Amino acid sequence: MDKTILSAADAVAGIGDGASLAVGGFGLCGIPAVLISALYEQGASALRIVSNNCGTDDHGLGILLGAGRVARVTGSYVGENKEFARQYLGGELEVELVPQGTLAERLRAGGSGIPAFYTPAGVGTPFADGGIPWRHRADGGVAVASPRKETRVFGGRAFVLEEAITCDFALVRAARGDRHGNLVFDKSARNFNPLAAMAGRVTIAEVEELVEPGGLGPDEIHLPGVFVQRVVPLTPRQAADKRIERRTVAG
Repeated sequence: MDKTILSAADAVAGIGDGASLAVGGFGLCGIPAVLISALYEQGASALRIVSNNCGTDDHGLGILLGAGRVARVTGSYVGENKEFARQYLGGELEVELVPQGTLAERLRAGGSGIPAFYTPAGVGTPFADGGIPWRHRADGGVAVASPRKETRVFGGRAFVLEEAITCDFALVRAARGDRHGNLVFDKSARNFNPLAAMAGRVTIAEVEELVEPGGLGPDEIHLPGVFVQRVVPLTPRQAADKRIERRTVAG
């Protein structure tokens, strides 16, 4: 029952080339930065990432992108990452853009054993009709485009069928966790972390504070340990290293 692994390097050692990973976080909030850095040092490539976004050019998933280690991204937002945009437009990276709520539900469905679901989001748009560029050619043309999705009418309203997402691994970050893998997330850092954790066949969680079994009250646990296979306790310095994506101050 003790799922603790003291080294982030040991925790990600089994992630091989071509692996699919669900990664928690939103912008730079709640990202598993230590596990991502360990994966960068480990050297796995051709990774298929499922995440709301890919961090910034110099932090989070951006360091894997910059090193050419990512082959495909399923996400909702390109955001502040110029390298992400450059690789996508240059035909180096395959990108499936998904409405944010749909992405969240696809991850949750995958973790719940639901193969697909219908949603009104995207009906009557290229998300349902197909044709969105997933991969460009070097000359700017479209090499791979999104397929048309099934639609049905329920109660007089059209819905589009979306398939669930599961991944080989999931990387998440939690504020607190116990040795059994039960996790608690802090405020907005909760974002995509529980959903990503549910979707991973092997879920690795870095935790800012490790407590002994029984140290978390049943009602405060956000994600039960059944979804988590490895727990990596962070050092105080690692836990305190939280970057701000964009700082805005009053003039």
